[in-house]
Amino acid sequence: MNCVVKSPTSASPHICPWRSFATLERRYLHTSPSALATALPSTQPGPPPTAPLPAASQYGERVDRRRRQAALIKKGQDMRMQQIKPGNAMKKRFWKDVAVQTNSDGLYTIYLDSRPVRNPQTKVPLSIPRTKPHLATAIALEWDLLTSAQQALRAHLIPLTSIASRAHDLALQDACAASSRPALEPTAAHQSRTIREDIVMTLLPYLDTDTLLCWAPPPPNEADPAVTVGPSLRDLQARVAEPIISYLTTNIWPGVQLNPSLDAGSIIPTQQPQETKDIIRGWMSGLNAWELVGLERAALAGKSLCVGARLLCEWGESFADVREALGSGDSYGAQRFGIEEAARACSLEVMWQTGQWGEVEDTHDVDKEDLRSQFGSAVLVISGTSQH
Repeated sequence: MNCVVKSPTSASPHICPWRSFATLERRYLHTSPSALATALPSTQPGPPPTAPLPAASQYGERVDRRRRQAALIKKGQDMRMQQIKPGNAMKKRFWKDVAVQTNSDGLYTIYLDSRPVRNPQTKVPLSIPRTKPHLATAIALEWDLLTSAQQALRAHLIPLTSIASRAHDLALQDACAASSRPALEPTAAHQSRTIREDIVMTLLPYLDTDTLLCWAPPPPNEADPAVTVGPSLRDLQARVAEPIISYLTTNIWPGVQLNPSLDAGSIIPTQQPQETKDIIRGWMSGLNAWELVGLERAALAGKSLCVGARLLCEWGESFADVREALGSGDSYGAQRFGIEEAARACSLEVMWQTGQWGEVEDTHDVDKEDLRSQFGSAVLVISGTSQH
């Protein structure tokens, strides 16, 4: 059906084939009425809100969080101990508290409740010199972190106890040799007679393949500039090694000559002069038991006798007069040499390679932390509170 609508401004008709309009209506969207919300009455009234409390300080929150964490750890340990069967004695922690006490000689002894920690070789109570309270506290912390007696059989879980026991064995050997008395146990006598000699003979060959003295060959002249951006690896190694060598040959081994182990283009290490080996052998033989064992731990960890000796001179009790003579001057020899500096000197090539090619997860990062842990245990063993 068609309809004709007259336009008010035009006389021509408009045909609408689908709809007929009697009138035209206009509607604007913004003028449509809005529906108001209807508020419902509250049928379940609750208690009034509590008064606001002042915010706790950041220090207080941290202390409270650590207390809660310690309580949860303690609760978990108690639950694990309750679940252990009575027959498995090694899987149970038979001590509750760990304490450091002083014996009649003024030495520190670590007690598990009323039982002293004993040397695994001589079976005598492990005693720590009175000048090493930090070492005694660290050993007590080691045992406090164990959850079973079976873990005490794993040397990597009690590294400080292991190194302290070795130093204690050597100290007993030195005391027996000074007083011309036999050792405590026949089985330990054979071992204690050769501990000092074994350490010296083990560390002396490190001079020929010392990590600090093994430098990379110089880069060729026709090397690609895009690859050789910045200093070469050999330049970095020389920059790190020369101050350490200068310190040792000036203050510890005067007149000793230490040469780089690798010549340019050679893979066969160069032997150090025999006179150098004789002087360093005599120097190691004169160290006390704790310093010699600490030097052994540092040298074996970093594959460098020079770095271990430098770390010993920086933290050893017997070298306090050397540090006092050097003072705090601006010379290279008077600069601080700690765990980070020792780790960097021993792993400079690895750091350079990983800086160019990337780091292998769970390999390089684990080795990095393990090296610092080994150096830290050596520092605890050789350091002390005495000044001379």
